[in-house]
Amino acid sequence: MGASRRARTISAVTVRSATPADQPVLEELWRAFEAEVPPPAHVDIDVVRELAEIREIVESGLAWLAEREGSVTGMALARRRTARLARLTDLYVRPEARGHGVAEALVREVVARFMGEGVEAIDLEVLASNGAARAVYGRWGFREDVLTLSAPLGALAARLGEAEQAPSFGSIHVQTDDVDAIVRALEIYVPRLPGGSSGSIVTQPRDGYVSVYDDACDRDPAILRRLAKEISNRTGLVVVVLGIEAEAVVRLILFDRGAIVDEYASVPEFHKPLPPGEVVALQANPVVIERLTGADQSAVRAATPIAQSPAELPPARELLARLAGALGIAGAGHGFAGAPDLPGATRIDR
Repeated sequence: MGASRRARTISAVTVRSATPADQPVLEELWRAFEAEVPPPAHVDIDVVRELAEIREIVESGLAWLAEREGSVTGMALARRRTARLARLTDLYVRPEARGHGVAEALVREVVARFMGEGVEAIDLEVLASNGAARAVYGRWGFREDVLTLSAPLGALAARLGEAEQAPSFGSIHVQTDDVDAIVRALEIYVPRLPGGSSGSIVTQPRDGYVSVYDDACDRDPAILRRLAKEISNRTGLVVVVLGIEAEAVVRLILFDRGAIVDEYASVPEFHKPLPPGEVVALQANPVVIERLTGADQSAVRAATPIAQSPAELPPARELLARLAGALGIAGAGHGFAGAPDLPGATRIDR
C-alpha cells in the first residue's frame, strides 16, 4: 500500500492503515459521528449497509486510524471513484482530541496515497448544517462543486400549486336533420351528467349533421364520450365525436345506435402505456367510417395517422381540421367555449 502503510508520526499523532481487526473501533467511531452529526430527518440510515461498506473499504486498503498517546483518536475512509477522482467518505476525530492536528494528519495520508496512484482530485460530502467542518474543509481548499438541495414534498407541492392543464375540447355531430330530437335528448341527459355543465348549444343541420357543444364536455373528454353515447342510444342515429385532448391528441369516436363501432387516437399511448391490441384498436377503420358516413376511405386513411408522440405529427388542430374535412363535418374546430353565434342555433342554459 506504499507510504500510507508505514506508521507516520506528526505532532505526536500516529496514522496507520486500518486492518480487519480494527473493525470494532471503526464502527464505534462511525456511530459516534452519526450521533454527533445526525442526518436530516427525512434520511433513513441503513446501519447494516453502512457497516458493510466500512468493511469493504478496510479490505481495499483505504481506511486509516489516528492514534495519540496510545489511544485511537480518529479515522479516515476513502474510495476511488474514477481514474482521476477519489472521495473522502468519512473523516472523524473524537471531540477531546480535536485541535491537535489529527484530522490534518489523516487527510495527509489519504492525499499521499492517491497522489501516488495518479489521482487528480478528491471530493467529499458535508451537511450544510455542519458549519465547523465546512470551515475546516474551506481552509484546506475544498470548494463547492455540486450542490444537493432538498425540500419537504408537502411544502414543495404547496408552493408549486396545481399543474396547469392543457385545454381539451370536443364536439358531437349527429347524422340527422331533426334538431328538436337532439334538443330533447340534451334536456334529458345533460342535467344527469357530472361536471356541472353551464350550458349546451345545438346547431341547425349542416351537411347532414346537427352539431352539439357542451360546457362540461370541453372540460372532460369522458363526459363528451358519455353524452354522445346517450344521444346515439336514445335516437338510434350515427353520432361522430371529434375533439382534441390536452392540445395534443386528436380523437374520433363513431357510435351507431349507442355502440362504439370505431375509435381513433392520433397518439394512442399519450396518457399511459397500452396493450398492443388496444393500440391497434385505436387506429381508424376507413371501411367502417365510409359505410356509416360516406367519407372516402383514402381521405380518411390520410387524415388519421398515429404516432408515439405528438411531436411526430402535424399540430393537433391542423390534424383535426383534415379529419373533419375528410368526414365532411363542419364546426369541429372548436368546443362550447369557442362556438360562434350561429344562425338558428339553440342555446340551452343551465
